[in-house]
Amino acid sequence: MKISKQLIVSFLILIGAASLYRVMPGRPYGFAPQIAMAIFGGAIIKEKKFSFLLPVLSMFVSDVLFQVLFVYGLSAIPGFYEGQLVNYLLFGGLTVFGFMIKEFDLKKIALASVSAPTAYFLISNFLVWVSASPMAGLARPKTWDGLMMCMADGLPFYPWSILSTVIFSALFFGSYYFLFKKNISLARTK
Repeated sequence: MKISKQLIVSFLILIGAASLYRVMPGRPYGFAPQIAMAIFGGAIIKEKKFSFLLPVLSMFVSDVLFQVLFVYGLSAIPGFYEGQLVNYLLFGGLTVFGFMIKEFDLKKIALASVSAPTAYFLISNFLVWVSASPMAGLARPKTWDGLMMCMADGLPFYPWSILSTVIFSALFFGSYYFLFKKNISLARTK
């Protein structure tokens, strides 16, 4: 497998920019490019193990930045917390939504851009409810009503997550299309 130096540099720039964007003060919670990065990586990177790295590395770098800001009193949000590994696994897992995009198909890209944040919302809120994670700040009862309360707790993040995934997916796939439109069958990058 041969990976071009230009592609590696492009992905490193993408990871850096997305990480910096995620720690930017004032952005709506849930409005971040990492889910779109997972879909994009799953669609264009042929070597599956590397496609999982794109969103996870971006999350890790931004969490390191959050932690540094937190330690120096510049952010109220810690970068590292209990349950972090599960969050990384969820973001990595969202890459499979990109595996379903084999050709430049706007319907599949749009479907993945709505399905992936929906899956993340449902699974992450369910896991918070099951674990009663201190990071959630709320311990909901282990009943159907408690689960629904936990899902409602996450609702303010959900629309921003969908909107950001749609916008960033359009940006990533659109840029890729215009850069490589002569070979656009999304013949996974080698």
